Amino acid sequence: MQHNFLAPHQAVAPLAIDYQHGDSEPAHSHSCSQLIHTLSGVVEVHTALGTWMVPPGRGVWLPAHVEHSLRFIGGVEARTLFVEPLARADLPAQCQVVQISPLLRELILTSLTIPVDYLPGGRDERIMELLLDELRLLPSLPLHLPEPKEPELLALTQQIRADLCSSWELEDVAQRMEISSRTLSRRFQRETGLRFSDWVRQAKLLEALNQLAAGVSVIDVALALGYDSPSAFSAMFRRLLGVSPSEYFNQTN
Repeated sequence: MQHNFLAPHQAVAPLAIDYQHGDSEPAHSHSCSQLIHTLSGVVEVHTALGTWMVPPGRGVWLPAHVEHSLRFIGGVEARTLFVEPLARADLPAQCQVVQISPLLRELILTSLTIPVDYLPGGRDERIMELLLDELRLLPSLPLHLPEPKEPELLALTQQIRADLCSSWELEDVAQRMEISSRTLSRRFQRETGLRFSDWVRQAKLLEALNQLAAGVSVIDVALALGYDSPSAFSAMFRRLLGVSPSEYFNQTN
């Protein structure tokens, strides 16, 4: 199913909508591009290319015609922009989780107060034009989990995501699959763009964000993901995202 939220000659259409924990949207696409910015809660985005996890205060960019489904964790306050793909020649061309600057956040919130039929040449038009300029500069965040297309590797990644508490060492997995670790490593990186160990670590990080947003304690998340201690889990989290789990969810930008 494809939706279009833009009126004729409209370059940006803002929308504010809140979701309850556990809400979801089935697979759909838009004829326009979309930025979903979360003020609270976490959004899990699924496409044919993988999964993106959007923590509070961040955003996800979805180009036009990309089919996606959404799942909402925690109470999610979403502020969405539907954007004409040709409004700027260099808008992002790929799905990505993005940092939202303080300026962009305020522009998004202000755009919600601007009428659809605003007059050209005034403050409202300048705000919308600046908003489009800021969308060209979205910094990407490493919160994507690519899915392989090869059936055997896809089955493997589904097993990993269903049992993240296990260690999933490359050599052990290769032995179970009756191939060499070098062959598995090469096939996995070709399919996903990530080393096997990095993919497992990324899967654990995204699940951690999911559980933390739902209110699970750091110690329980660490144990559920197979870490020996909360400090080991926090060290991984800090290494990948630059701050501790508690600091990350307290950040607003």
